[in-house]
Amino acid sequence: MQQTRLHSFLDQLDATYRVSHHDDAFTAQDLAMAEHVPGRRVIKPVLVRADGQFVLCALPACYRVDLEELKAQIPAEHVRLADERALAELFPDCDTGAEPPVGRLYGLVTLMDESLTADDHVTFQAGTHADSVTMSLAEYRRVAQPEIAHFARHV
Repeated sequence: MQQTRLHSFLDQLDATYRVSHHDDAFTAQDLAMAEHVPGRRVIKPVLVRADGQFVLCALPACYRVDLEELKAQIPAEHVRLADERALAELFPDCDTGAEPPVGRLYGLVTLMDESLTADDHVTFQAGTHADSVTMSLAEYRRVAQPEIAHFARHV
């Protein structure tokens, strides 16, 4: 497995984490199945544009972003999902759709949905569709330094 920007970042912070290699997982729910963990333990990153600024939302795989709730939480006038071109520009070292939910690694604010606080360990893509990282939620919060909000709805 290649050393990615994420791994270097985690190592610089002396983070405790486990890397897994698995068959390609193109969605967070696919990752949950590949890792044999519930979808609520897999962090799905969703990039949004709020009043012209990009924000990385982190939420469980089995949830979706409620844009109206997010607009109220941020607060912002206009909130929309970012397109794949923006993902490619902001995360040049990642496969599209395999971005890690660590916005500060890319100069972005990370907004974590409060529903993620229910589990003690989390898993997320590590920049490729075939690699993932698992760590304690406390460790994720330490390295990602997310703001906590309520903006996701169970699917």
